[in-house]
Amino acid sequence: MPQLDLSTFPTQLFWLAVTFFVLYVLMSKIALPRIGDILEERQKRISDDLDQADRLKGDTETAIAAYEAAMAEARTQAQEEIAKVMAANAAEAAARAKAVDELLSAKIADSEAKIRTAHAEALVQVSGIAAEVSEAIVDRLAGMQAGAEALAQAVSAVAKERGL
Repeated sequence: MPQLDLSTFPTQLFWLAVTFFVLYVLMSKIALPRIGDILEERQKRISDDLDQADRLKGDTETAIAAYEAAMAEARTQAQEEIAKVMAANAAEAAARAKAVDELLSAKIADSEAKIRTAHAEALVQVSGIAAEVSEAIVDRLAGMQAGAEALAQAVSAVAKERGL
């Protein structure tokens, strides 16, 4: 192997040193500054992006807070409107109920008056029928004629006793 030949060692070491020096100069003067610039630019871009992200995050939080405030206000207004509508509906329902109640009360009073009138007429008719029936019974059973007026008074007295 020619690398291990001792007679070529000094030239190999010379060219190694020259190559190392040239590569060192090229790397330190050209490649490493470019890489450093690229890293600095990348770091600056990352910092700018992070700053912009923080700024946008703050804007987003502000927008969310404004949205939540608007929603809370809208809910409050909606609840107030619902309460107003419910109160109006309750008042209207109460007014209708009162009107219906008054109408029903009037109809009930009218019906009760009609019932009382019918009841009184029925009692008068029953008293008259009872008097006629009593007269017919007395006539048939006793064979005598009782006075219609006396029988009517007797029927009235019995009706008063019974609460008719």
